[in-house]
Amino acid sequence: MMNAWLAMAVTMALALLWLRINDFFAHKGWISGQTSRKIIHTGTGPIFVLCWLLFPDEPISRYLAAGIPFLISIQFLLVGLGWMKDQASIDALTRRGDRREILRGPLIYGMAFVTLTIFFWTDSPTGVVALMMLSGGDGLADIVGKRFGTVSLPWSKSKTWAGSFAMFLGGITFSIGVIFFFLQARVWFSPLESYIFPTLIIGLICTAVESLPIEEYDNITVPVIALIIGQLILPKG
Repeated sequence: MMNAWLAMAVTMALALLWLRINDFFAHKGWISGQTSRKIIHTGTGPIFVLCWLLFPDEPISRYLAAGIPFLISIQFLLVGLGWMKDQASIDALTRRGDRREILRGPLIYGMAFVTLTIFFWTDSPTGVVALMMLSGGDGLADIVGKRFGTVSLPWSKSKTWAGSFAMFLGGITFSIGVIFFFLQARVWFSPLESYIFPTLIIGLICTAVESLPIEEYDNITVPVIALIIGQLILPKG
């Protein structure tokens, strides 16, 4: 573990590096804005949450960690409102190059991280699983669905079976993977096996919720459902 402020600085540096690498690739046209948006979406979660292990067990740690997505969200807000010029971010975070798109999905995503970090932190695995369903699950659903999806869901024509499968597999894989590292760090003490079945159930329900024809609001519905179910069935630590 590091000093809390140093841990914050390292986490911020890694988060910004991940963000700016994808901004650069999208700005150069090497990947599309849509793909960049979802790569950022998918990778930010595990990078950020694993960095929690750098923080000391002090009350201030959760707030310093939450300050990172909060500051990034402020940047999203300023760019989305047109008060800050950042074409690379617009290229990387929007589908159609409209800066106002940042005020929906990306901004909501960032604030979800702020909220879950403050209220759940390492106190229980519930917040971690919710964030992994949001990042690993929802993020991969769009990437895989757009690239490999050929058969649409009957109730949601813009989404595919391939995307839903990626949502389920990505959510549970990211969740169990991060939980494993937290167990190795002795943050929680329940055996890994006790997390697997509850995580499968959460993944299945979150996949059903993500499959609904509600664009842009997955960043709210998925973690909220994961939190509700997780509080009921996940081990407490």
